[in-house]
Amino acid sequence: MDQTSLYSRRVDALLRQACTGIARADAESLFAHALGKDRAWLFAHATDTLTDAQAADVQALVARRAAGEPVAYLIGRRGFWTLDLEVCADTLIPRPETELLVELALERLDPEAPARVADLGTGSGAVALAIASERPMAAVVATDASPAALAVAQRNAQAHGLGNVWLRRGDWCQALGGERFDLVASNPPYIAQDDPHLVQGDLRYEPATALASGSDGLEAIRAIAAAAPAHLVPGGWLLLEHGLDQGVAVRALLQEAGLADVRTVRDLEQRDRVTLGRLDRAATGAR
Repeated sequence: MDQTSLYSRRVDALLRQACTGIARADAESLFAHALGKDRAWLFAHATDTLTDAQAADVQALVARRAAGEPVAYLIGRRGFWTLDLEVCADTLIPRPETELLVELALERLDPEAPARVADLGTGSGAVALAIASERPMAAVVATDASPAALAVAQRNAQAHGLGNVWLRRGDWCQALGGERFDLVASNPPYIAQDDPHLVQGDLRYEPATALASGSDGLEAIRAIAAAAPAHLVPGGWLLLEHGLDQGVAVRALLQEAGLADVRTVRDLEQRDRVTLGRLDRAATGAR
């Protein structure tokens, strides 16, 4: 084999070639996954020559990414909070902005006291597991209508040794029975079903039921806002992630449901992201 063909299989040469079609960070993640190494290895071994089989593996992954498949699905993993989570086409890909939902939930849960928490539409388990990992005294119920998603969430809970999470199949609050919780959180679908973004980029590959919700994107949020107060203890909180232009509408829904202290919190890019409200103790006691 001549030196030219050897060079074409060097890590640095293959990376440069990959970066003509996809982002550098994506290429590094795919290379590391295909080779069973971490990204630091790629820099330390930039001039290493790969076998034909290794080169074919990385080039196949790069081609799939260039065609639009999300990196998270290609490698089967995505980091969220402090957790490394399994993901697949049956689950939404956890996103950094959803960590605000976790932060706001943790602020309302005493780390030294038992609590009951529900995460509706858990998907890979990202929100439920992040809360459970930070509040080991909390009992976290995670629900989802998809058996396949619940199987992924179960594997993630087991992988992280989180025994304070219970998974239930059901649509939104239906799986909660007559139980009440100190906090109910959800990152439901909130994109309008005819939104053009659904046929662009990574969204093309994610489960439509986890993304779109009715003609205005609020169908799931309406259902949760109407049902969740019956599952809150007095003083309990409901937290909902939503789209950047939905804050006004979601606040109105929580107020109509009788919740107090309703407000919307913005993310790091100053976009409306999470709306929350509390079941008023006085109003509950008066019923």
